[in-house]
Amino acid sequence: MRTAFIKQLVEEAGTNDKIFLIVGDLGYSVVETFAEKYPERFLNAGIAEQNMVGVAAGLAMAGYNVYVYSIGNFPTLRCMEQIRYDIAYHKLNVKIVSVGAGYAYGSLGSSHHATEELGMMRTIPNMVVCSPGDPIEAQAITTLSANYDGPMYLRLGKAGEAVVHPIPITGLNIGDLLPVLNNVGSTKALLVSGSILDYAVKRVAELGNFFDVYSVPFIKPLNDEILRKIASEYTDIWVLEEHQKSCGIGSAIIEVISDMYAGRQISNYPRIKRIGIDDTFYSVSGSQAYLRKLAGLQI
Repeated sequence: MRTAFIKQLVEEAGTNDKIFLIVGDLGYSVVETFAEKYPERFLNAGIAEQNMVGVAAGLAMAGYNVYVYSIGNFPTLRCMEQIRYDIAYHKLNVKIVSVGAGYAYGSLGSSHHATEELGMMRTIPNMVVCSPGDPIEAQAITTLSANYDGPMYLRLGKAGEAVVHPIPITGLNIGDLLPVLNNVGSTKALLVSGSILDYAVKRVAELGNFFDVYSVPFIKPLNDEILRKIASEYTDIWVLEEHQKSCGIGSAIIEVISDMYAGRQISNYPRIKRIGIDDTFYSVSGSQAYLRKLAGLQI
């Protein structure tokens, strides 16, 4: 997923000389292509993430579309104050990019488990929050972000994520939910966000395809029209996310559907089941697959 992001960012930078990339002393074997091709628009800020966000804010005020790139929680949790005051408050054109969503860096322990940042980022005003499900979605969101003027958060997998969508995505709009698997007559929908999408599609096939599957590449905002249609068509909606249940994707979906029901925009309230991380830390090291299983992220 991170390779798809960098590859597309290099392409976008070829036609947009305002794209600027800042990294926190990482990304080796990934970001070199950008750095070598556009050295005047690349900066290694070192292990100083809060300063990195401040520099990004200054560059954005000078007219650049700035991408801040680091791993796990380091460009988000460590920089919340700077993101809130320096970027979001002023609606600056800065994209925060986190590589290693969920338990991707599971072997490095809880400090590298990025499992709360979506909830924190989606509470910040003016912030668009994205969590692509495969490299195709990452590529499409990168293009969208290059043409969007404002704060945005991109949550990417670490590397090697499977391609789920068979063809490139065109016409993607902020907030869209993407159909991945449709079965005639299904009354249950599975909404999935992030790199766990590949597991979900394969697992649904194993169980006999009794779910329709949708990818949720945007956590904030959510497309009300699409979500209203889903809420009206299905009796049961399951949400799978590699994030804390509290303030996560499932919470966001429940909030929107609840408001629709209260506002009489839908006549029936579907049963909604969340599959996410309970209110706990897992203070062990292990592979992403191992930690997902430990946390109960299974259908």
